[in-house]
Amino acid sequence: MDISKVLVIGLLAAMIVVLLKNEKPEIALQISLATGIVIFLLMLSKLTVVVEALQQIALKINIDVIYLNTVLKIIGIAYLASFGVEICKDSGQSSIASKIEFAGKILIITLAIPVLMAVMDMVLKIMP
Repeated sequence: MDISKVLVIGLLAAMIVVLLKNEKPEIALQISLATGIVIFLLMLSKLTVVVEALQQIALKINIDVIYLNTVLKIIGIAYLASFGVEICKDSGQSSIASKIEFAGKILIITLAIPVLMAVMDMVLKIMP
């Protein structure tokens, strides 16, 4: 089962990080970062399955692929920003973490504007 692999990797890394944090904080941070990357790579095949399924659904219900791609980009930005924020917080850099979070929100809003405009256009066409 995939979650058991992720759990074992995460718990082992957490124990190692806790042991090294006081003596070698730079190595502890590198282990934490490497663990996150390994877990992401393990889940990448699952993520591609989800993206392909969403694309098939969008084709079946006749949704423009541009909107689906935009939503997928927004989700990607949210996950990547969250990952960066957590790494910064782990290293004690909460100020940088808040800047990453702010940038992620601005990028999400920027990408969402065309989708919101399309929804508003549809609503206006429906209303008399």
